[in-house]
Amino acid sequence: MNDRKQTGRIGLVEAISYYTENGYTVSIPLTDTQWYDIIIEKDGNILTVQCKATETKENSIDFRSTGGTKGVPYDNILEHSKLDMLFCVDSERNCYSIPVNVLRKYKNKNSICLRKERKNTENKGCFPSYKFLVKLGR
Repeated sequence: MNDRKQTGRIGLVEAISYYTENGYTVSIPLTDTQWYDIIIEKDGNILTVQCKATETKENSIDFRSTGGTKGVPYDNILEHSKLDMLFCVDSERNCYSIPVNVLRKYKNKNSICLRKERKNTENKGCFPSYKFLVKLGR
């Protein structure tokens, strides 16, 4: 099991790999103080991307950033109106490229559980992450 920083790096590396393989130019900011992790560009369209990864059994992705010794939430990626994409990696290294405007339509504004297959919970308002599963060219 990796620590949280290493898990986060895995999400970033997988996102760079996926978007590069799909013909995007990937730009990485010089600092980590912005609300996105990478910028992608293709055919003149520029998008901001937040990268998240999880190693939890539930494959839960929290939209909130936490900090301090008590892990107090201080930010939520859905609150950034200019964020375009959320790239997620689950505990089995499955990857998901999700438009943020789709996430904003769902009831739970703090997290989603990543699923590679349709589950019965979708009709209860759970996010259908399986629709956004992407493949890397490994």
